[in-house]
Amino acid sequence: MRKRLLSAVGAVLLLVGAVLLPAAPAMAAPSFKVPFPCGQSWSGQTRSDHSPAPAIDFNRTNDDGDPVVASAPGTVDVRTDLGNTSYGRYIRINHGSGYTTYYAHLSSFASGIGVGSSVGYGTVIGYVGTTGGSTGPHLHYEQRLNGSYAQVRFNGTLALYYGTKTYTSDNNCGGGGSATGTVNTSGIDLNVRSGPGTGYGVVGSVADGARVTIQCQTTGTTVTGTYGTSNIWDRIGAGRFISDTYVLTGYDGYIPGVPRC
Repeated sequence: MRKRLLSAVGAVLLLVGAVLLPAAPAMAAPSFKVPFPCGQSWSGQTRSDHSPAPAIDFNRTNDDGDPVVASAPGTVDVRTDLGNTSYGRYIRINHGSGYTTYYAHLSSFASGIGVGSSVGYGTVIGYVGTTGGSTGPHLHYEQRLNGSYAQVRFNGTLALYYGTKTYTSDNNCGGGGSATGTVNTSGIDLNVRSGPGTGYGVVGSVADGARVTIQCQTTGTTVTGTYGTSNIWDRIGAGRFISDTYVLTGYDGYIPGVPRC
């Protein structure tokens, strides 16, 4: 565990009341995974006459009712049922920095998953179905940036356009998932930033002693805080980051099993 060292510099940069620095450039896309449990293989089809064309339709034998999982950490911001039209039952996940994913034609939603739910790699969000404008069970999957349709990428690799390809999921294969930690700032609220660094804008705060769910971790600005000096930042929601050096996690460095953002 890191030694406790709360420096004046770290406090000025991170704690409430700090002077804001210019916003940093937009973050890179999350490392999106195939939206099915680890090891499963699915046939993904893209076609130019699809609506929208960049979307992928996923199928496999007897897939009606199979679980659908989050393809990257984020926060559910839409969970709705359009009935017999369009997407039918669908979920949208906000991954921060303008990135969202859509999961449509679901037969049902997973228990406990609603607007505001934090999800990580491998979190079950719903089940394959044929609701809405579907003519048979399948998952309609999209990735968007700032509301605009984007061609799908898994692990940074572009999906096949146009045609059919078998995709094997490595989603949460390492057993990774979220973790929890306790904020320790010696009584002062901790700023939550829109990205992993002190150059990103403040979007909220968390109280000293608060328990937080860490969806994933990434590198950013190096900060000296309660538990020493580190460049690790913890994502605690869509577009919400705090410096790991103010969080008691039980580990000195990255948390085993928690994915990189």
